[in-house]
Amino acid sequence: MNLDAIDLRILRELQADASLSNVALAQRVGLSPSPCLARVKALEKDGVIRKVVALVDAKQLGLNLNVFISISLKQQTRAALEAFEAKVSARDEVMECYLMSGDADYLIRVVMPDMAALERFIIEQLSPMKEVEKIRSSFTLKQVRYKTALPLSSL
Repeated sequence: MNLDAIDLRILRELQADASLSNVALAQRVGLSPSPCLARVKALEKDGVIRKVVALVDAKQLGLNLNVFISISLKQQTRAALEAFEAKVSARDEVMECYLMSGDADYLIRVVMPDMAALERFIIEQLSPMKEVEKIRSSFTLKQVRYKTALPLSSL
């Protein structure tokens, strides 16, 4: 994908505030509204902009527990990986899921209201999965940094 300086400015602005009107965005990036909208639509069409969402504060909703769970599977066949991925992707509390190299096969991040909810999730959802061999949890003590904006300055 060949992005020019204006495309990168558009992306920077939208990553900071996706609720900007097209007119405001155009002013910030130095374009008139029509070409700005055309560029945004092209970025959407090309899949650079996947979707626009609202970021909701988990703590405001009582989702105070942020847990990283390392999961090792009994076997690493394509079928086992796909089955596990489908099951874990269907769970609302799973915010992120990564296939990993190293000690564990997967790393997932879940948000929960409390320890009782985490216990239920592990006992009722993860443990019964026939693909799962080992589950290890790490609890966050403090969120030092959280961001959704990609580092565009290196492009």
